Parts: sequence; C-alpha cells; structure tokens
Amino acid sequence: MNQLDFYRGKKVLVTGHTGFKGTWLCKMLVMAGAEVTGYSLNPPTSPSLFALSHMEEQMHSMIGDVRDLAHLKQVMEQTQPEIVLHLAAQPIVRDSYKDPVYTYETNVMGTVNILECIRQTNCVRSFLNVTTDKVYHNNEWEWGYRETDPLDGYDPYSNSKSCSELVTHSYKNSFFADGSVAISTARAGNVIGGGDFANDRIIPDCIRAASEKKSIGVRNPHSTRPFQHVLEPLCAYLMIAQKQYEDGSYAGYYNVGPDDKDCVTTGELVELFCQSWGEGQTWENHFVGGPHEANFLKLDCSKIKHTFGWKPVWGVKEAIEKTVEWSKAWLAGADINDVMQQQILDFVNGCCGCKG
Repeated sequence: MNQLDFYRGKKVLVTGHTGFKGTWLCKMLVMAGAEVTGYSLNPPTSPSLFALSHMEEQMHSMIGDVRDLAHLKQVMEQTQPEIVLHLAAQPIVRDSYKDPVYTYETNVMGTVNILECIRQTNCVRSFLNVTTDKVYHNNEWEWGYRETDPLDGYDPYSNSKSCSELVTHSYKNSFFADGSVAISTARAGNVIGGGDFANDRIIPDCIRAASEKKSIGVRNPHSTRPFQHVLEPLCAYLMIAQKQYEDGSYAGYYNVGPDDKDCVTTGELVELFCQSWGEGQTWENHFVGGPHEANFLKLDCSKIKHTFGWKPVWGVKEAIEKTVEWSKAWLAGADINDVMQQQILDFVNGCCGCKG
C-alpha cells in the first residue's frame, strides 16, 4: 500500500461508511494505516458488505443520520478529522421517485449539515463531496459531459445531487474562499463490484439470479452507462483529497469515469457477466417502461487525467471478472475481509493515479 502512505496516521471521517462504496473506501483507508471514523445509518441492505467484512471491528463506526446536525457536529468535535469524504446519500433513482422528500433531505440537507460542521470547527483541511455523473443536464448526446457543463439532474435523485453540488459551491465561495479548507466534488459513473446487495441495480440483480440459477431479467438493455469497478473512483477520491490537502490549488470539480471503450450498454454488461459467470448463465430483455431514466450518459474525464495523470486500471471486462470472483468466493463461504484485501492490493499496485 505504498501508494497510499499519505493516509498513514491521518484522521479521516467517512460519511455513508456502512454502504457498498463506503465499506470498500474504509477498508482501503484502514489498510493504509489511517485513523478512520465512519458516520452513517445502519447498513442499507441485508446481507451487507459492512457486516460481512467485519469493518466495525477495524474502525470507529458511529451510527447516525446526516440530517441530524447536532449529532453530526458532536461526532466531528470528538474525532477532529483532518479529511472528510462525504458519501452518505439516498443513491437509488427509482427509490427517489417513491420518496423524493427523504431523498432531498438526505442528499441536500445532509451536504449542508456536513459543510456546516466543517465551518464551525477548525480541524478539517480537505473535504470531498462525492456526487454522481447524473448531476448534468442530460441531452442524450454521444460525447462525454465536462465539468463546465450545466447541472440539472432530471429525477429526484439526480436533481438532489445537482443541488448538493450547488450547496458545496456556495459554502466554498461563502466561507472557505481563503483556502482554509480545500473543497472538491467528484462525479463518478456507475460502479460495480463485489458486495453490492442493493435493490434495482443491474449487477446485484445478475448475482441474485445467477446464484439461484435463474435467467437474468434486464429492464433496459439499450441504456449506455459509464460502468467501472468500485475501486476506480475510490482510488481517485483518495488521490483528490490528498492532492488538495497538500496544495489547495487542486481543489475543484472532477469527473471520474471509464475510458470510452468501456462505456457499454446494459445488455453488453450483462452479456459480459454471463460469460464470466459461466454455468450456462443467460439473460432476457424485460423492458416494460417505467419512470424516466437517462438512456445515454458518458463522462469526459480529460480534466482528472490531465491534472493528476490519473487513468483507469481495470476495464469493464476485468471489473466484471473481479465482481464475479468476489461473488463466487462469498457464495462459497470465503473470508470476505481477505478477499477484499487481496482485490485492493491487486488494484492499488496497478493504480498509477494513487502514487504520491
């Protein structure tokens, strides 16, 4: 883990630490030697990666709601983090249609609250707000969105994340213009990887079907998304937080996504999954309409590549293979902590963007 030596001994607060991405991120930080505190609701799924990996025993896990400003402030004052990585969110598009108020409360006011806590304390030097590629006004065009393109997510989830970006911009300009805290946002594409048990996501649906030896139903096989392994954006988040900690001029807004060749349709993704899983696995087109979701979405990641020399490590085929590897290990009763640790080492050893 030499590439992440910067984090050794650093005090880091991760919101949303019990979720899929949050658990992988905390595992990376623990392996790097950081002093990690997590603030989140209980794991959102059962089973959960957080429980399977026994992360609660490896870090300071605080159960709380980012909508609770008083409790969040108390935790901030107690732990005195130098770096804050904000992942807590209601992340499911279809769930945002079912409960838009909760989605906006969590994704917008949660961001207000974490920034307000940072404003009222003097310990934080680097803050990264993790949003999504869906913050952009989607014209369904064939080229990638750049950080300068308009923000205007369509559905309540996407729009709440656009609002979260605007909140971050306002706090940055209003309270941290002196550079006392380096602030960035990172807009990542769709992530896949072992341990995602969420509802209404394509790879968890694939794994559930395959483990039950059923054909996979795909509701929109023609939609194009920037799929990437979960470790890709996490490594980028850690890199951005480090670089702006060391030099505030790096603070800004960054897209994090795969190369164009790895932006595939959902149908192509599922076909890759079936090939990697083997055992005669099949899938079916179950398109029946439903709430609006973008059909074509791609990011232009030139900025992060030019600024930091960052580039993806695993293509979409490798990402699927690593996800299948993890899932079959879990189904076979393997030690999940060991599986995660090995995949992180495999990834970080090839991740030039994580080097100091």
